[in-house]
Amino acid sequence: MGHGIAMNIAQKGFALTVLDHPGNQPLDRLKAQGVRSVGSVRELAQDADILILCVTGSPQVEAVLLGEPGAASETGALAAMKPGAVVVDCSTSLPQSTEKIAAAVSKAGCDFLDAPMTRTPKEAEEGRLNLLVGGNANVLARCLPVLRCFAENVTHTGGTGTGHRMKLLHNYVSLGTVALISEAAACALRGGVGAEVFADVLGKGGGGGVALDRLRPYLLDKDPNGLKFFMGNALKDMGYYVAMANQERAPQDIADSVHETFARAVARVGAQALVPELVSMLERAESDNT
Repeated sequence: MGHGIAMNIAQKGFALTVLDHPGNQPLDRLKAQGVRSVGSVRELAQDADILILCVTGSPQVEAVLLGEPGAASETGALAAMKPGAVVVDCSTSLPQSTEKIAAAVSKAGCDFLDAPMTRTPKEAEEGRLNLLVGGNANVLARCLPVLRCFAENVTHTGGTGTGHRMKLLHNYVSLGTVALISEAAACALRGGVGAEVFADVLGKGGGGGVALDRLRPYLLDKDPNGLKFFMGNALKDMGYYVAMANQERAPQDIADSVHETFARAVARVGAQALVPELVSMLERAESDNT
């Protein structure tokens, strides 16, 4: 996702510097666009007007901005940022952590936007992501020309933390729907209902929608690339949602079940398996237990 974001920013004429580390490789296409790379987060941050983060989750965001656990705070990017700079966190993060980070950013004289994304790496490459932005509306307006480079839709969700809250709500509904359809598909296949019939009938009725469309290639051809999202990331996001719901004392019985479904999937097929493979995992689940 970060590579697509960076490519679109560079192609639309903004000066861009990226962190040169194993998770950002390869950088050849970016460097061909004139993108500069540096080897440390402090060097990355010191001249930045806008620092965009696209990392795995809250522990990584905190490590980048505040320094690795146990290290001095001066090792983090925030200690090197100039006053008035903006941190834009495009990661999927815990709102409680986001609010803590935002307070530290404000104390340092900088501004913060939580701006998680929806859609897939394909839309990232096309510059057609959706951004859910929490934070000050005036700060968002300042950053909008850059954000529009890689986002087709930018929704201001409210104050700090609401972007990450909305992202977790979105992913819960999305992943929950995928899990529900996958479980139904497993039941259909065990019961002799063909995958083509199953997908066709759901698509023409109340089961139609984006989740089914993304699962359809796997249902029909065992092609998991309709939803290029790792089981490990699904489990992480559902864990974040459950933690958020628990903190808000919101009902979470269904969420707990979806979270457990992805936990079993990771244990069985691994964190790097793609989410559509959940169908096959559920189809053979009973035989695995006997």
